[in-house]
Amino acid sequence: MFLIAGPCVIESEQLVMDVAGYMKELTEKLGIEYIFKSSFDKANRSSSDSFRGPGLEKGLEILQKVKDTYGLRVLTDVHEDTPVEQVAEVVDVLQTPAFLARQTNFIQRVARCGKPVNVKKGQFQAPWDMAQVVKKCREVGNENIWLCDRGTSFGYNTLVSDMRGLSTMRKTGQKVVFDATHSVQQPGGMGATSGGQREFVPVLARAAVAAGVDGVFMETHPEPEKALCDGPNMIHLHKMEAMLETLIEIDRVVRARPLLEDELS
Repeated sequence: MFLIAGPCVIESEQLVMDVAGYMKELTEKLGIEYIFKSSFDKANRSSSDSFRGPGLEKGLEILQKVKDTYGLRVLTDVHEDTPVEQVAEVVDVLQTPAFLARQTNFIQRVARCGKPVNVKKGQFQAPWDMAQVVKKCREVGNENIWLCDRGTSFGYNTLVSDMRGLSTMRKTGQKVVFDATHSVQQPGGMGATSGGQREFVPVLARAAVAAGVDGVFMETHPEPEKALCDGPNMIHLHKMEAMLETLIEIDRVVRARPLLEDELS
């Protein structure tokens, strides 16, 4: 099992370096593969007044510093108007937002860069719909596609997680990632901003690891209450060790035997 984690958005260079340094030390201690994540531009905020990040140039400069200082792989998300090739020169894993999962030209433009792509499943999509997304990526020569579940729309301003979908997406032959913090987001739930229920992140993360995912995505911050984006669903940095210790134990048990569901379908 690998971990993708970091603050939702690059609020400052100091915050990014502090979180990256802490997480590097922690994941080395626990023996878990780690990829640092943060966004230079949150293009899908609820309100146009919300903080979006430092922008492309400054953001890539900071992500490069994370790589140079800590030797970590880094992941960030790209959008329809992002110069994807420029981003791919710095980051190790590209990520596509859930709202853009069906945009063929965009998905194939990102996949063409040849880097691993963490494709977020749209909140409006069924798990089996992702087979078509994988097909689009393979058509342009990229086989290194990760499918990431971040919850499914359920009524207004809330999401649910269907753990059966993780097994369904695994049938594509691609790695499956569970986004434990965005799955408890309440999109637009606070009017001009999104709400969240971080108390349920451990519940869903444990369930996803028990379902056999390859990776877990979690956003974390030293002070989520003061975060400039997605604070209500981020995990306190000092809670990550306890969280990961439990997930690693579950992962060891799950991987000790073949997954029985593979024999039943």
